Amino acid sequence: MNKSREELEKEYTENVAKLEQYRHRGQRLENRIRYYTEGDRKKRNHRLITRGAEVESVAPEVRSMSQNAFRILVEQIFSLPEVAALVNRAANQQEDG
Repeated sequence: MNKSREELEKEYTENVAKLEQYRHRGQRLENRIRYYTEGDRKKRNHRLITRGAEVESVAPEVRSMSQNAFRILVEQIFSLPEVAALVNRAANQQEDG
């Protein structure tokens, strides 16, 4: 039952090595999680930017509008029944393929 000093030191060294392996494994998993979550954020940012650019290309007048004025305009536009119908039709066409 009693271990010699050399055996204890060897066991200690092995356990320290295992601990480092587990730390590295944990770090790799954290990096993977960050990669996927940041990837989603980057995709969302890209989508928002490109859609905003499309709006500005169709209606250049919005470039000079404040954020609040633009938001009010968008809310008014999307509250129109004709626009809501167009949005629904486009979304359904997208889903149908």
